[in-house]
Amino acid sequence: MLTWIIGITSLYILVKIYLSVMQIGYINVEKKRTPVLMPRGRYYVAGNYAVAKERLAIVESFVEYLLFLWWVFAGFAWLQGLTGVDGTVGESVLFLLGFFAVNWLVTLPLEIYGRFKIDHSFGFNKMTPKMYLLDTLKSILLFLVLGGAVFALLAWIIGTVESWWLWGFALIFGVALLANLIYPTIIAPLFNKFTPLPEGELRREIEEMMREAGLRSDGIFVMDASRRDSRLNAYFGGLGKAKRVVLFDTLLNKLTDKELLAVLGHELGHYKHGDIWKNVAMMGGFLFVAFYLFGHLPDTLFGEMGVAPTPGAKIALIVLLLPVLSFVYTPIMSMLSRHNEYEADRYGSRIGGRQHLISALLKLVSENKSFPKSDPVYSRFYHTHPPILERLEALGFDPERVDMDAELPREGIFEFLDGNSKEVKSKK
Repeated sequence: MLTWIIGITSLYILVKIYLSVMQIGYINVEKKRTPVLMPRGRYYVAGNYAVAKERLAIVESFVEYLLFLWWVFAGFAWLQGLTGVDGTVGESVLFLLGFFAVNWLVTLPLEIYGRFKIDHSFGFNKMTPKMYLLDTLKSILLFLVLGGAVFALLAWIIGTVESWWLWGFALIFGVALLANLIYPTIIAPLFNKFTPLPEGELRREIEEMMREAGLRSDGIFVMDASRRDSRLNAYFGGLGKAKRVVLFDTLLNKLTDKELLAVLGHELGHYKHGDIWKNVAMMGGFLFVAFYLFGHLPDTLFGEMGVAPTPGAKIALIVLLLPVLSFVYTPIMSMLSRHNEYEADRYGSRIGGRQHLISALLKLVSENKSFPKSDPVYSRFYHTHPPILERLEALGFDPERVDMDAELPREGIFEFLDGNSKEVKSKK
């Protein structure tokens, strides 16, 4: 059994690296060609950023593989030697905290390099080392408190219930739902400041759009995202009555009110079409399959690794193998998500204005330095959003009819539209 697991994991890592290599080669060629959707200089920089991130992903894949091999051949036995093998809940929690601590320490340099070297070099990271340290300490404390409680419950279930995989699934699925409920109002404010959007025309129009979509929220808030990152974004967070609209301050600074409303219209489209609950269902299906498969691994597997099949070891092995199953599940999730994005675009263009949504998407691509092209296989596998060119074409936009070799004005590229025309005029 261990040989099979090592073989499957090795294949998973090889495919991951192959996809990244193909993506790097594709972008290195495309970034030198005629730019689309952004000025030539920014287009080239966006290509370099995508390549830098993908190269880091290759290194992360190698580290992930080496960590996996170390855990199954020596790491689990070493950790059990430190924590003991009495199979109690306390021992299991200590084992799991040690397991996650080792993984975190090994991957920490890569995380720091990605944020303070790559993201900083391309103008995204605004976080200071002090802020990063404080955020890390908060995350560790949350993990110790909340994660420790979940580990204890799951370890108790494994140690006392015969069909533990089923009850374990129910626990983790419930925890995931609870996390979505408390994140906007309890967890997120620990890291960012959320200020209610001031009264005014923009707030009234957002509230009107929400009423039309049938969405009741906990409020509309502006998040001080610019303290950490310069990227633009907005989201609806939470479930049930805990839902709230969150606008990054960077988004307010770069988009016009009409463009902002179009972006929120797209997000409301996800709510209107029930995409949130579809995602919850897909997550539940994935967790059920994962617990069923990994919950039926024979205890002899642990013997092959030289460890006792304690609850802590079983949970750690699930965590170790989860990325492999997730990788298989990814293209299915991505395909369904891309379909939902098209539907949300249609809804957003209807209630927010087609031209404003197009203009907003162009700004988002440019400001976030998102390279607009991708290797087709890589895109079909990973991308939860359709290629931006395809999204814009579905909205009726022809990139060749607008001169993009200039910075987009804040008032948008459609300020020169004829009032009654739906066609984009060339700026050339």
